[in-house]
Amino acid sequence: MSEERSGKSGRILAIYSKLLNGLTVNKTEEAEYFGVSVKSIQRDLEDIRMFLAEQSVQGGAIGELVYDPLDKGYRLEQSAGIRLGNEETLAVCKILLDSRAFTKKEMMDILDKLVANCVPRRNQKLITDLIANERFHYIEPLHKKVFLDKLMKLGEAVRECRVIRIRYTKMKGKATVERKLWPLAVMFSEFYFYLVGFIEGIDREKAFENADDPFPTIYRIDRIENLEVTDEHFNIPYADRFEEGEFRKRVQFMYGGRLRKVKFEYRGESIEAVLDRLPTAKVLAEEEGKYVVQAEVFGKGIDMWLRSQGDMVKIVDGCEG
Repeated sequence: MSEERSGKSGRILAIYSKLLNGLTVNKTEEAEYFGVSVKSIQRDLEDIRMFLAEQSVQGGAIGELVYDPLDKGYRLEQSAGIRLGNEETLAVCKILLDSRAFTKKEMMDILDKLVANCVPRRNQKLITDLIANERFHYIEPLHKKVFLDKLMKLGEAVRECRVIRIRYTKMKGKATVERKLWPLAVMFSEFYFYLVGFIEGIDREKAFENADDPFPTIYRIDRIENLEVTDEHFNIPYADRFEEGEFRKRVQFMYGGRLRKVKFEYRGESIEAVLDRLPTAKVLAEEEGKYVVQAEVFGKGIDMWLRSQGDMVKIVDGCEG
């Protein structure tokens, strides 16, 4: 047996590593593996317990060592403040399933990791049972594309202000175009992830309906066929920086375009749903169940939503055909 495997320091580190990875430590099994007595393993666990207690006092709480009777061993119970609770994990799983953002394999892997890492073993079956039906009937997006690695590369390019080159398949006609972009943000909406960015070196008169449009272009990330992150950097003054939070308030279905105001009458059961859908919306008047609403929005996506409401909505001003 090697010095590293038999020495106390190496043994404690190996046990601690197992605990950090969510595994259960059985004293008898560890004693046999390291060729020491069960009492030695018990002392190792006590040393780990003392270390965790000291970390908690110093404000760097990791968790506590607890005995799990189901597995007949010790595991690391993470501190409540640094992990999702059972209820939070269930909520996140439900939101993920409803998003339908990933292939089935990706979604199942993410859900399994969430439950395994955030939920104590004794509660894991409860959470998995509560999402079992939705997991079974999960329908992956039609594009069936795996793009998580691309998502991370784009995020890094945004953070580092690095120019990118992409080959992109358009929605209409399936034509492929080459673009050199200043990536500004990665966003998610209505089943898809999007890249928001400024196009560099394009004839705006030919490419855009409004050549003077100062707002960025939006690309579905699953339609990016090729991505190159260059060593070239771009610079946008802080005062002119892109704020995705403000942009999200004013965009519907990720259809970009000029900033505009729309006014409409709403006769429906839930004005709250309208105000949640349109964060910039304001109720200008209310009378006998009819609301006059005004919202500031980007592009034509709002027109699609308004038309989808049927007789509940009557356009007053600002809608495009």
